[in-house]
Amino acid sequence: MRRLSALLLTLAALLYGGPGAAHAADNGEWSVEPAASGLGRRPYFYLSADPGTTLTDRVTVSNKTGGPLTFRLYAADAYNTERDGGFAVRTQKERQRSVGAWAKPERDRVTVPARSSVTVPYSLTVPEGAEPGDHPGALVALDERVAAGSGGAVAVGIQRAVGARIYLRVNGPTMSALSVEDVRYAPDKPLVPGTGESSALISYTLHNRGNVTLNPKVALRAEGLFGRTLLARDLTRIPSELLPRQKIRLTERWAGAPQLDWGEVTLTASARDVRESAAVSFLALPWLAAAVLASGAAGTVVWLRTRQRRARGTG
Repeated sequence: MRRLSALLLTLAALLYGGPGAAHAADNGEWSVEPAASGLGRRPYFYLSADPGTTLTDRVTVSNKTGGPLTFRLYAADAYNTERDGGFAVRTQKERQRSVGAWAKPERDRVTVPARSSVTVPYSLTVPEGAEPGDHPGALVALDERVAAGSGGAVAVGIQRAVGARIYLRVNGPTMSALSVEDVRYAPDKPLVPGTGESSALISYTLHNRGNVTLNPKVALRAEGLFGRTLLARDLTRIPSELLPRQKIRLTERWAGAPQLDWGEVTLTASARDVRESAAVSFLALPWLAAAVLASGAAGTVVWLRTRQRRARGTG
């Protein structure tokens, strides 16, 4: 069988630590970080500018291996991943709309000797008419080497990259806006009540509709008949940063969900001065009971129709 070839780009990018982390983006072989300033090392680039202005700074790429490494340097826009909302950046071949289009390293290719560092200046020009608010991105060092991946019908080549985050604030009006959308409740219960554990999967979309980065918190509350509280907890699997205009789909498993109840699940998201809620109703009914009720309802319908036909025949 003829083997096809494919290239996968892995961005070890920017997933090392959260905001305020005191170390460079590092995959063990090389690191990328802002060049040290008069105040010492910086974890990330924190920049602020008016539309139409140009900023300059420097990025340092360090090689920790015993041989020289050659990298492609480029700027990229950031986004939240679909899988878990993590901070990630666009590849060089994708269209860049903000930081990725505005920042330009002085050199787009650099060779770093073994156990050495190279510092490269770059400029970032904010265009006139740029939207105010936060524009996250990164300066990325992409290893030019292509490593062999797993075999099979497709020969996979892997390139690795590491990037230093850029947090750019374009001066102007800012707006915080957060919403919870499309809440769904999917029960998973035993056929016969009391014979096993029941659970439910609650899914929802968290949407940053504003132009600033948010650090959201989400609270889950479930109520049954007569307003009884069945569940109340703060969720932990929430991204530490929800970037502007990004939306992510999240799920939460409710172990021990009711097998026989009628109520509502409410999700409340909050960040800064915003707080929004969304809810979904649920009817917990065992499959066996539901089948009995459905059978009874069907029998009732048949009885009523038979009675109506007989009444018409004798009329």
